[in-house]
Order: sequence, then C-alpha cells, then structure tokens
Amino acid sequence: MSGKAFFIDTTVCIGCRGCQVACKQWNQLPATKTENWGNYQNPKDLSYYTYKVVRFQEHIGPDSKPVWYFFPDQCRHCLEPACKEAADEVVRGGIVIDDQTGAVLYTDKLKKVNAEDITESCPFNIPKAQKGTGRLAKCTMCVDRVHHGLLPACVKTCPTGAMNFGDREKMVALAKKRLREVKSKHPNAVVTGLDDLRVFYLLVDKPKKYYRFASVDIAPRGMDRKMALRKIGKSLKELSKESKIVRRMVG
Repeated sequence: MSGKAFFIDTTVCIGCRGCQVACKQWNQLPATKTENWGNYQNPKDLSYYTYKVVRFQEHIGPDSKPVWYFFPDQCRHCLEPACKEAADEVVRGGIVIDDQTGAVLYTDKLKKVNAEDITESCPFNIPKAQKGTGRLAKCTMCVDRVHHGLLPACVKTCPTGAMNFGDREKMVALAKKRLREVKSKHPNAVVTGLDDLRVFYLLVDKPKKYYRFASVDIAPRGMDRKMALRKIGKSLKELSKESKIVRRMVG
C-alpha cells in the first residue's frame, strides 16, 4: 500500500499537547474560547478551528493507583473514506485523495454538500463545520509540508517519539515491532487501523478506555433511509436532465 501514514505510540505520549499547539500554529488557526469542564483536556473537542486534540482519560490501574491514557485525536485518512463517498453523491471533487500521500482533503467544492451529511458519514466523528457557513475542516496531513520533504507539524514537534510519520509500509512495520515489544508488559495492547487507515494507534488497553471513537468498525455501511432518498433524488434529477436533452434532440 503506497502513500504515507502516522504511527502514534501512546505508550510514550506524555500529554504535553505540543502536537496540538503545533497544528494550530502551522495552520494559522485562531484560539477558541474554552471552559473548565472537570478534565485536564482542553479544548473539549475538535472544531472547525481545532484539527487535533489530545484526549485525557483517567482510570484506576491494577495497583489501585490513577492511570492516565492520552489519545492524540485527528483525522484517520481512511483508505476508503466514507466522507468522500457521501460527498461524491452530490458533487465530484468535493473531497479528494492526494496522489502522493493518500491524504483525504476537502476542497472548495464541498460547500455544495450538506455539512451534516459529511459529519454523519464519518465513523470517527472528525469533520467539524464552521458556524454560520457550514464549511468543513479537519487535519490535512500537512500535505503542504510533506510535499516539500518536511514532516507534519505535529510529528516535528513531538518530544518523546509518540508521533511517527513516513511511508505506510514502514509505519506498519514500526507499529507491529512496538506492539511485540510492549506485549510482555501490557498483554492487552493492540494497534488499531493497520488494515484500513493511515493513522495507527498503539494502545495498552481497550480502545474504549481511551476514547469512544478510538477504534470503530468502518466496514461498508448499509444503506439507511436518508442515503436511499438522497440517491433516489440524484437519479431523478439526472433522468430529468436526460429527458430534456432527448426532447431537444427529437424536437
């Protein structure tokens, strides 16, 4: 599998949020107003102006002492992105896959698509809309940096080696190697996303303990009523256009 990928080793993540700050800085994203909601994590979630957030979860370990799980959340850059499938039903080119990296990128054409259709299609709850405009934004894999031989800003900034980036095959190999190394100490350790994503996480416990959407099943979805109606509507519009063309030809 060609292209690039991230390997995020949460066993060495210290929750410093350097990656989160670097993402803001490189993408020139403004600060957003936050509030104390009883957790060190801040802000509470991703947003149109926040492409990356380090999630904090506190648990009680086997020795009855507190254990912190840190989860640097970002777009997973799926190999077969559901958001692109949803966008393509309305307009081609609204969401594209970068040939060089495999990054899933949003274009200006996406403004023609209902933002809710895109946000609901993502199994990881990543895309966020701008209030008032409906425009969508998320992690871009820093393709502007990667295309010039630079690391993504978050990876460049990470002080512990938790954030890794490179050719997908090399990141898969690194993830498997690290999993073997930590298994003796953490028998429940897993690596997520190796088969269908470009962002892999090494977790030492059940993914749900890190975050609700840390790992989800992204198998092809069944067609729900909303999707079916959208497809029917698109087909009817196409039939109407074809009918007008035929009438002009025979008239």
